[in-house]
Parts: sequence; structure tokens; C-alpha cells
Amino acid sequence: VDRRTIKIDTIKGSQFLQPLFEFSGACGGCGETPYVKLVSQLFGDRALIANATGCSSIYGGNLPTTPWTKDPNGRGPAWSNSLFEDNAEFGYGFRLTLDKQTQAARELLQALVDRLGEGTVRPLLDADQSTEQGIFDQRARVADLKVKLASIDDDRARRLLSLADFLVKKSVWIIGGDGWAYDIGYGGLDHVVASGRNVNILVLDTEVYSNTGGQCSKATPIGAVAKFAAGGKPAAKKDLGLMAMTYGTAYVATVAMGYSDLQTLRAFLEAEAYDGPSLIVAYSHCIAHGIDMARGMQNQKAVVESGFFPLYRFNPALAAEGKNPFKLDSKAPSLPVADFMKMETRFSMLFKSNPAEAERLMKIAEEYVRRKYDFYTRLEKLYAENAAAMAAGRPAS
Repeated sequence: VDRRTIKIDTIKGSQFLQPLFEFSGACGGCGETPYVKLVSQLFGDRALIANATGCSSIYGGNLPTTPWTKDPNGRGPAWSNSLFEDNAEFGYGFRLTLDKQTQAARELLQALVDRLGEGTVRPLLDADQSTEQGIFDQRARVADLKVKLASIDDDRARRLLSLADFLVKKSVWIIGGDGWAYDIGYGGLDHVVASGRNVNILVLDTEVYSNTGGQCSKATPIGAVAKFAAGGKPAAKKDLGLMAMTYGTAYVATVAMGYSDLQTLRAFLEAEAYDGPSLIVAYSHCIAHGIDMARGMQNQKAVVESGFFPLYRFNPALAAEGKNPFKLDSKAPSLPVADFMKMETRFSMLFKSNPAEAERLMKIAEEYVRRKYDFYTRLEKLYAENAAAMAAGRPAS
């Protein structure tokens, strides 16, 4: 299907795009792979992916085969795996290198304007690549440029020939699980978010160290049983998205495909379009939760309805336009916390092994959920008031 003819901002339209991630060998019903597949559909023909060690690196690089593939034009993701502790920095290096190579290509173009002509150079330098049509047109220009460069006997032309493809927009994705993002690699992730560079960070949040045996992580919710939290996690889940929002310069979203596939799609498109760091925390049901994996999306819906995982999008670009940058996408909790907890073995097993402790943690969880949603509701209102004040020329509160 011609990508230029598709409305990729609709669920139906986006699913006409060819997935460049397939046959992964992940657990049946894995909650992570739909998000990875979506990245491959929307941006895979121009993506560079840094993948932290974890489930996504195992099913993403299960050599001698690989689920990452290419389209009929030979384009597909460039993928590499790095360690738990440095994956964010690894992907940051992708961005720095791409920017330097693009800068070099643009400088060589300008240096060769007398040989190539203004009519060739200027459209390449001024190209709008914010749409599929724009990227397609730029690729056609680059193909024509390569033909012209091949006939020029000049060292600068030969260097530009090796760099010409960097004139086409590339999309950098840093992908990993919550063990990497919340815990072992958090320092690097925070550094990259603070850098202001145009990278996209996708956290596949299973709320547990899935690949290494189901240990508790800082993403594990209160009351859940996991290795090293056999009596139930006593503390609340770390709010990674809120911490990233405090910079005010990063796009941040929480998504759960089972609750809203359209909100998920919008978040991915907005994150990639944002010219700066983007962080998407994607709720991913997991076999370690002790659920029927065939009904994983129903559990995703339930976790949002219970208030354990509220959904929002924070887009600093809207603030620059005088609009509210914060949008709370999930409704007020409608499913009792107890009903959700009893749907998943990671919670329900505690009600059998230690009913009194389970009841205590459940009540704490209920209060936590109520306070968290109330906080986000007030945050949305505050951002709206600030946007209105700034649009009217008044100081923000």
C-alpha cells in the first residue's frame, strides 16, 4: 500500500501500514509486542532502535533469526541491543551521530551548489519532512542527487555521496522494559530526557523484571507479589512520567492499548513529531501477572478503569501555542481496586497466603489511586489556567 495515500492517524488507516516486526517468539499474548509492532509500522522504514537488555532484546534478537524485517524497497529498522545500564546513552549516541552526519551532508551540499545548481540544493535543504509525502519527496530528491554526484570528479562529491541518505529524516527509538527505565538505567534515561535532543523513549512497562524471573521493580504497584516482595510490595509505584514532565521540555505520555487504541496511536505520532525528547510509558500485561494471556487487553482496560494506571499526554509544543499541554485521557476510576486486584494472581495470591496483609495493602492502594487521580485532575486544571494566563499576557501561576 502506498503510504502517502493512508490516513495514518486513524486506527484503520495505521493498520494498512506494513509491520516491519514479525514472528517474534515472545510469550503468547505478550503485552509488549503490539507497541513494538506499532513503532515498526509507523516509523520502521526510517528508524534506528536502541534496545535495552530484557524481554524485548531477547525476542527482538533471537538469532540466527530476527523478527525485524524490511519493506519491498529494502528499508527497515536498524536495530541493536545494549546493556541494562547504558541503553539510553547508547540511543543518545545514535542521535548525536545522525545529527553530525546530517550537518556534514548539508554543509557539503552548500559547498557544491556551483556544481549541482541552486534548483537541486535548495529543495533538499528546505524540505518539509513532517509527513509521509514529504519524506517520499525527499527520498526522490536524494536519489536524483546521487545520480548527479556520481558524475562529479570531486572529493567533496564522493563524501556527500556516502552521506546523502542522512538528508532524509531518521527516527531514533530507545526501547526497554521497566527494569531498565525505572531502575538500572534510570540515571542515563534521566540524562537523555534532560538533554533536549530529539529521541523517542518507549518503556514497555510490565511492572516487574519479566525476563530475569519476575523480580520486583520500582514499577511494581503496591500490594503486588513478586520475587523480593513475597509479602506484597509495600510502597507505591514510581511515577516515571511525572518526573520527566518536571523538565517542561519533554513530551510524555502513558498509554494502554487495551483501554484506548486511538489514544495510544495519537501518543506515538505526537511523540515522534515532537522536536525534542519524548517518553512513552506503555502498560504491558505479562505472563508474570498470573492472568489468562488471551484476555490481556481486557486486563489492560481494567487496570486503567481501576485508577492504577491513569492515561495522559503532555505536549510542551502546545504550551508554546497558548494551549493546555496536559491532557488527562482516562476517566475517573470506575472499577473497585479490590475487583481489579482479584483478577490477577500477582495480587490475589496474597489474599490467600496473608489475608490480613492483603486487606491492609488493598486499602492503602485504594487511597493511593484516589489521590493520584485527584492530583492529575488538578494538574490538568492548573496547566489550563496557566495556558489561559499566558495567552492573555498574564504571568502563569
